[in-house]
Amino acid sequence: MDLRISQLPFVTSGAPNSILAIVDYSSATTGVTSAIYFSSITANLSGTTGTSGTNGTSGVNGTSGTNGTSGTNGTSGVNGTSGTNGTSGTNGTNGSSGTSPTSPYPYVYGLFSQTGNSTTISGTTSEITILGEGSGTLNVPSNGFTVGSSFTGLMVGHFGANNNDDLTIRVKTNSVTLATIGPLNLSTATNKNFKLDVYFTIRATGTTGVASIMTGGNFEYSKDASSAFEQFNFTELNNTTFDTTISNTLNITAQFDSTNASNMIYSELFFLNKVY
Repeated sequence: MDLRISQLPFVTSGAPNSILAIVDYSSATTGVTSAIYFSSITANLSGTTGTSGTNGTSGVNGTSGTNGTSGTNGTSGVNGTSGTNGTSGTNGTNGSSGTSPTSPYPYVYGLFSQTGNSTTISGTTSEITILGEGSGTLNVPSNGFTVGSSFTGLMVGHFGANNNDDLTIRVKTNSVTLATIGPLNLSTATNKNFKLDVYFTIRATGTTGVASIMTGGNFEYSKDASSAFEQFNFTELNNTTFDTTISNTLNITAQFDSTNASNMIYSELFFLNKVY
């Protein structure tokens, strides 16, 4: 049937024998509808791309060539000269000295040890020291005492006495007497041993009238009769003539009241310790 172009149905695809209507406006002004097969149009169109071919197989590896011969070794080079020694480094600084430990208590130590016999006192009524030479010191410097400072002294030696004669022993610092032992009325003793123990404690420091020292101890010897011991104890306080603001040197003296040759005394040992 004859239809106007505007009346033709719209399609999106066509079979090979389908007719595509083309209106040729250039050959006639009246317009002629010409027919052409759809396959004639599509025959001139390019086809779709074909699938890629498969890759060819890799070739086999060739055989390795043989190694070349090694070259000859070169000659060794000469040794270089030694370098000069470097300069020494500077010495490090010395470390600082450590501090001495501080004791919460006064130090206790030996002050003096007698190393030889004292002078022998015999046939005289003079007051003479019975301390011998030794190591250490019997001196406490000025203001060297503190309240509570305490000392012990021990003396041993040989002794002889005429019956009923008297002996006086004095413990002294400088010319000041700290304690007097006696006069002791003696029993007969022939070349016997004696022992003297002395103890001191500082009760107060200062000048005379202020300073105070307590001295005590005992003196003993063996007598001829039954080799029995005679013993005398003593204590004495000096708070009038003792002075801690000056240098003090200990001395122990002996004095007989008779020149009888049987009266004799000398020390062999004496040591002094600070015990507090």
